[in-house]
Amino acid sequence: MINLTLSTLRDSNKLFKIEDIALIIDGKKKQEIGYFIPAVLKEEFETFVKQKEYEKRLKLLKRVANASKKDIIGDGAVSDGIE
Repeated sequence: MINLTLSTLRDSNKLFKIEDIALIIDGKKKQEIGYFIPAVLKEEFETFVKQKEYEKRLKLLKRVANASKKDIIGDGAVSDGIE
């Protein structure tokens, strides 16, 4: 991983030659802003993002299922059981 400043991003010639993930830093404030993922790593990154989204949805579904299982409200009553 390489570090880039915002001023480096303005120079598109350097930016398009990057083949590694770059950490973007605000040079004045010395704060991390985000990451730049080059097109070379697009497929791997998309796979990673899809996996993270899947895990996030699965966690939410498990939470809903557990809440529904704990809900002891009888017929005719309404409650989601989520605390």
